[in-house]
Amino acid sequence: MPAVRDILRQKGNRVFYVEASTTVLDATRLMNEHGIGAVVVLEQEQVVGIFTERDVLRRVVAQERVPSQVPVREVMTREVICCSPETKLDEARSVMKNRRIRHLPVVNGDGSLAGMISIGDLNAYDANSQETTIYLLHEYLYGRT
Repeated sequence: MPAVRDILRQKGNRVFYVEASTTVLDATRLMNEHGIGAVVVLEQEQVVGIFTERDVLRRVVAQERVPSQVPVREVMTREVICCSPETKLDEARSVMKNRRIRHLPVVNGDGSLAGMISIGDLNAYDANSQETTIYLLHEYLYGRT
């Protein structure tokens, strides 16, 4: 059964993060620069939160706060749901669906950050897997041309 490590192997384990003291403006600039919807928030190399586009809308824009004056620690999501590289993809998808989240930081046994997966990563993995299955079934049924 496929696990989170399979996705990380395909996409790489590069994950964008900010320190809790980073301003909302700098964090959103990083997100825009890399076309991502969330960054992990670290303090002393440990995950202490996640900062998402949803946090910007609900806790900055809607409250008319000044992004250059607000540190991420004040508006980040503190309850971070994480998974391990060994987490099965079905379990990761279920957690994302039930918790209504789009990003899962991946942490090693020692708590260090190993990567991050998104619902888009899960969908892409499934689509690639289905395409391979369809191709192999086609080859089996009709033979190689």
